[in-house]
Amino acid sequence: MKTLRGPDGCPWDRKQTLPDLKPYVIEEAYEVVDAIDRDDRDALREEVGDLLLEAVFVAEITRGEGAFDVYDSITAVHDKLVRRHPHVFGDVEANDAEQVLVNWEKLKSEERKAEQKSVLSGVPQSLPALLKASRLTEKAARVGFDWRRTDEVFDKLHEEIGELREAIGSGDKSNVHEELGDLLFTIANIARKLEVNAEEALQSTNRKFSRRFESMEKRVHDSGRNIDQLTLEEMDALWDEAKAAERG
Repeated sequence: MKTLRGPDGCPWDRKQTLPDLKPYVIEEAYEVVDAIDRDDRDALREEVGDLLLEAVFVAEITRGEGAFDVYDSITAVHDKLVRRHPHVFGDVEANDAEQVLVNWEKLKSEERKAEQKSVLSGVPQSLPALLKASRLTEKAARVGFDWRRTDEVFDKLHEEIGELREAIGSGDKSNVHEELGDLLFTIANIARKLEVNAEEALQSTNRKFSRRFESMEKRVHDSGRNIDQLTLEEMDALWDEAKAAERG
């Protein structure tokens, strides 16, 4: 990357800025996740390399600015791992994963106090909304701001559904926008309380929908028609067939 960014390097690589790299960083991270979901180790090997490339690319730009290089980043994360694992590198005891998390959060809290940061400060602003909602409520819960029981979150869910219905009835688009957001936020809380990754659950449903819809399209294509020529009732029947076929 130093060569590519150097005087005799690649014009495209030399032209890139940190903002230019943002979509590539996000894209490569998602491709790593996709390879994991597909349980494809060959693809995962390649995608991990691509993600590392983006990290090196970012650090090479900042090295050129005189800010830091990739070795500074590695040293920083090394020091943080040692600092936050005193049960491994120090004399603190932690006999299970739960105690590790308690210790981790305590250490992070001490770091935040020293830097005068919010409990929520570690949640990236650019995260996808559903994942961000999960992370925000997870961090708040670690300091005690949480429902005691999952049933209480379901009560909140019913409350939010009622408020959304009222907003729809009022015809106030901005209110509908707000109440729909509140509803989605509450669903993310339910997922967290049930120890389900909301982002992964929705991605799984997205894949399921795509798979079943594509099965419908194939059946229609095989019959010599286009899917937009079908009635809703015909599409519903094909959807049920696709579901039944998956269940065996």
